[in-house]
Amino acid sequence: MQRTIFDEEHNAFRDSVRRFMQSQVAPYAERWRREGCVEREIWRKGGEQGLLCIWADEEFGGAGVEDFRYEQILAEENIRHGDIGLFYCLHSRIVAPYIGRFGTPEQKQRFLPGAVSGERILAVAMTEPGAGSDLAGMRTRAEDRGDHWLLNGSKTYISNGILADAVVVAARTDPEARHHITLFIVERGMPGFERGRKLDKMGFDAQDTAELFFSDVRVPKENVLGEVGKGFIHLSENLAEERLLSACESLAHAQTAFDLTLEFVKERRAFGKPIGALQNTRFKMAEMRAMLDCQQSWVDQLVLAHNAGDLDAVTAASAKLLTSELEGRVIDECVQLHGGAGYMEEYRICRMYRDARVTRIFAGTSEIMKEIIGRGLGLDERKMQ
Repeated sequence: MQRTIFDEEHNAFRDSVRRFMQSQVAPYAERWRREGCVEREIWRKGGEQGLLCIWADEEFGGAGVEDFRYEQILAEENIRHGDIGLFYCLHSRIVAPYIGRFGTPEQKQRFLPGAVSGERILAVAMTEPGAGSDLAGMRTRAEDRGDHWLLNGSKTYISNGILADAVVVAARTDPEARHHITLFIVERGMPGFERGRKLDKMGFDAQDTAELFFSDVRVPKENVLGEVGKGFIHLSENLAEERLLSACESLAHAQTAFDLTLEFVKERRAFGKPIGALQNTRFKMAEMRAMLDCQQSWVDQLVLAHNAGDLDAVTAASAKLLTSELEGRVIDECVQLHGGAGYMEEYRICRMYRDARVTRIFAGTSEIMKEIIGRGLGLDERKMQ
């Protein structure tokens, strides 16, 4: 399918990103997956290449370009030619924008230049052992002690958790109010801030996921991000973009699996001919091609809508739901078409199958997406009684 939303500058950027991923990421990805973490140096190289926080103002070292298509291209080329465990997008389009949007001028000057250069890696800590998608159920608390806040609690499943130099931490700041949550910037080296074990996962092997612990961490007042008690609202404001980004990544992952499988079925033979010549294979590949083209056309238009400021939360939830579910179906089918080879680690499709499973969970589970869409239809129990 011919995609029509990119111009010559976007195509030139794609070529540049592809070369970077092929030369700076792909040769080291297997070792990173074994070690469970990418090297810090790849963050600095990404910064030198201008791939981090492209939206940041020039005074902070960024390009000042808000066009989401560049982030879409970066995600697509990283998945195809780099490694899905390199979480540039989390750093650049999920965490750093909280600082860019809600940070004070001093906070922006302190954190954004390092985020742009790759010298300061960012993470966000919301999920807790007993509270996943229900942010209002979090137990991490911060108490106002006059000249500082005292932070106590724990977080889990934190992406970039091992490498992160600054973590945006969500904590309850009023035990009596369910949604009274505040965001704090916790920095590496603060006494009482400890990282737990690097978590072993089903997939995303090169992505450092960790537990974080906060024991009487003295957080200076100047590290409060946004308004006290407004953290729940601040987090919600970026969810539509986060889910659109997830949709772009799911489609890129599914498309890559399709391309690998198309090549495989043309070469692998059975019953004296390529398995791609069998009717079942043709029908399966044709069905996947049609579904991928349909979803890609829609998501590309949502990217343009987001650039225009017209992407709403319900539509973003729909995109995240459908693309992540499609990703799972496509890659499962691709494994099947690989036969026994699809179950072998030496074939990339095997690893992709493991990587794909989490996308129906992170950035809001499929069930939460359905809940958002359903409420958008007016099907809310509280309003219908």
